[in-house]
Amino acid sequence: MRLDIIANKKYLDVNKETGELYIVEKIDREYLCTTKSSTSCYLKLEAILENPLRIFNIEVEILDMNDNAPQFRRDAIHLDISEATPKGERFSLSNAVDPDVGSNSVKTYHLSESDYFNIEVQTGRDGSKLAELILTKALDREQQAVHNLILTAVDGGKPARSGTVSIIVHVLDTNDNAPTFNKANYDLKIMENSPIGSLVINLNATDLDEGSNSDITYSYSLYTSEKTQETFNLNPSTDGSKFAELILKKALDREQQAVHNLILTAVDGGKPARSGTASVIVHVLDTNDNAPTFNKANYDLKIMENSPIGSLVINLNATDLDEGSNSDITYSYSLYTSEKTQETFNLNPSTGEITVKGMLNYEDFRIYDMEVIATDKGANSLSGQCTIKILIEDMNDNHPEISIKSFQSPVNENTELDTVIAVVNKMPFKLRESSDNYYELVVSEPLDREKVPEYDITFTVTDRELLDVNDNVPQFPQSFYTIRVKENNAPGALLSSLSAFDPDLHENQYLVYFILEKEIANTSMSMLFSINPENGNLYALKTFDYEMEKEFLFHIEARDSGSPPLSSNVTVHIIIVDQNDNAPVIVSPWRAHGSVVEEKIPRSTDKGSLVAKVIALDTDSVHNSRITYQFLQVTDATLFSLDQYNGEIRTMRMFSYRDPRHQRLVVVAKDNGEPALSATVTIKLSTVETAVKAYSDMTEVPLEYDIFSDLNLYLVIGLGSVSFLLLITILVTIVLKCQKPKASKAAPPCRNSVISERNSTIADSTLVSNDAYWYSLFLAETRKGKLVVRQPVPKGSRYIVSSLPRGTGLTDTSDSAASTLQV
Repeated sequence: MRLDIIANKKYLDVNKETGELYIVEKIDREYLCTTKSSTSCYLKLEAILENPLRIFNIEVEILDMNDNAPQFRRDAIHLDISEATPKGERFSLSNAVDPDVGSNSVKTYHLSESDYFNIEVQTGRDGSKLAELILTKALDREQQAVHNLILTAVDGGKPARSGTVSIIVHVLDTNDNAPTFNKANYDLKIMENSPIGSLVINLNATDLDEGSNSDITYSYSLYTSEKTQETFNLNPSTDGSKFAELILKKALDREQQAVHNLILTAVDGGKPARSGTASVIVHVLDTNDNAPTFNKANYDLKIMENSPIGSLVINLNATDLDEGSNSDITYSYSLYTSEKTQETFNLNPSTGEITVKGMLNYEDFRIYDMEVIATDKGANSLSGQCTIKILIEDMNDNHPEISIKSFQSPVNENTELDTVIAVVNKMPFKLRESSDNYYELVVSEPLDREKVPEYDITFTVTDRELLDVNDNVPQFPQSFYTIRVKENNAPGALLSSLSAFDPDLHENQYLVYFILEKEIANTSMSMLFSINPENGNLYALKTFDYEMEKEFLFHIEARDSGSPPLSSNVTVHIIIVDQNDNAPVIVSPWRAHGSVVEEKIPRSTDKGSLVAKVIALDTDSVHNSRITYQFLQVTDATLFSLDQYNGEIRTMRMFSYRDPRHQRLVVVAKDNGEPALSATVTIKLSTVETAVKAYSDMTEVPLEYDIFSDLNLYLVIGLGSVSFLLLITILVTIVLKCQKPKASKAAPPCRNSVISERNSTIADSTLVSNDAYWYSLFLAETRKGKLVVRQPVPKGSRYIVSSLPRGTGLTDTSDSAASTLQV
């Protein structure tokens, strides 16, 4: 019997004598069976048996062995993942291929250690193993832009084989970083004579993002005044860098504006864009560009000739608008002032006082002319001058002299009557007055030489002046003085000069000034103001505060030194002018501590819904207390809008699933002062899936934002009026029937009470009334699901507003302590 193989003799053959089947060549199962649809692989043979001739079909099963390692189709897997991708997001990976089957094929995958990624192994429909990459922690491109991972595929053979592939994750940038300046505040100094085009500072804002998200544009904020913007140019750098140059655009003048305040904004190119701000304060340093100036260019003065040496003639006061040594002034005579004048009058070089130095004599010298120069002490000193004319007034310090124009002597005894024998210029009695103030000595009786041979005539001349009578009262130029004084004034500052005039002479003309006593709030006027009794200069004795005292009204009396003295008075109205020395105070939304307010808002809120209302107070005057509102920071500028006048924050669109659950809004409230002052509040909004509800009475009803509609408002007013009248009637009845007042029961501790003065005013530019407080409190409390109850306090001028915790009836109690809001 002979056995022979007629097929696949490449791999197997048979011993024809013994019939043993043996392997001719190494068998590769993966080569013979290229598909993995079945785990079985067979090698088919046909054997022929002779004598008798028979044909047999033989199938030899080729069993798999783990002779192949898993392999990936690529050497590296590149993934682009945005840093805004939420954690838990999955990414499919290319699976590894193993030609082996069964337990020898790919069994599992392993990922190298990572804080941000993990994998999950899935089993496909055909039994293959697939790996998915899972994001376990939010990415931050600015911290790590590329993540390098190793994915290892392991089969189930014994021993196991493995293959690896590199996973390179590129983190894509999102605009999650706002530009930031090197400094939040820059304090600079510049000389006022700096030329136009001078570089003030190089500004550099950086943005940790990349691409267009890091492109920065510089601009002025709304808080930079137009005058300052006209003075400086903000130019981008010319070398392509992200710097900006602050360039001097207009000549500086320290005397007009010594400090320039700039608020600069850096905005990136992201969508939505983010911004950062920096404050730049530019101090203008003084140069000596102003000459001293006198109050008047020409002074005409009068001084009595009997003025003693050392008497004050005038106190010159030259002013210099510069500062420091540039405004220190020395006084001197010019070359045009004669030596006689300099010998007669002394000029103090430090104070500018001119005093009498030598004896004055009207009969010797009547007019003195001088020129005084005021020179500052600047590096390049400047000077100004004035001319002074001093008139010496005559005193009655000389006896009369008789001047005889003509004289006839001797006189004949037969001289006829009315014959002129002498002409003198002054005679006291019985002289006939002639022309030119001369008197004629005439013969008034017949002469007789035998009786009186000669006459010894003595002329006595006496001068006379008309004595003054105190018949004129002092007169003020005005009957009413209005003086405006800026608050925060320096004590001792001169307010005004209230000089009166008296046409009488000498002591009847000398005036003394008094403040007529008047008390305001137990404070005497003499404790607030002082008047120089000699010249009427009015001074302030204290620093005034507009917020504490806005005006004063009192009288000043001018009294002469006559006998009896005469006097008159004038009314003085002091008006304290407000300065912007109070910053706005945020009163709504209410913050118990700090400046952060947390609010919740339904995610289903419609477009245009009111989110919050910011109300700020400013105790300055109406002009300085006008408040405007602006976003300083906002998480998404496309989601919220802020009314700059009433502070209302509303939604610009509905929330989408892409919007973060937490929104951060920073609102700045700025007053209208110069410079402007501001306050900020941070509102953290959290979106919730269910709407907030409020409780009214004992029934839970949805809170509607139009609760103060016109119809409801009329109903509330009507019901409130009826209830108030009923309450008054009951109180009157109780008072009439009860002899002793009963102690009122204490308010139950179940409510958190907020007490506010009835007359307090909470205002913004459009709302100036108590309703602003109730409105803001209503919004704040009802956002938290509380009922706001407005109750009048009997016999008082205060309101109690109680807020009931959410989810309680009107009788529920709470252990929280009462809180007081002072406005």
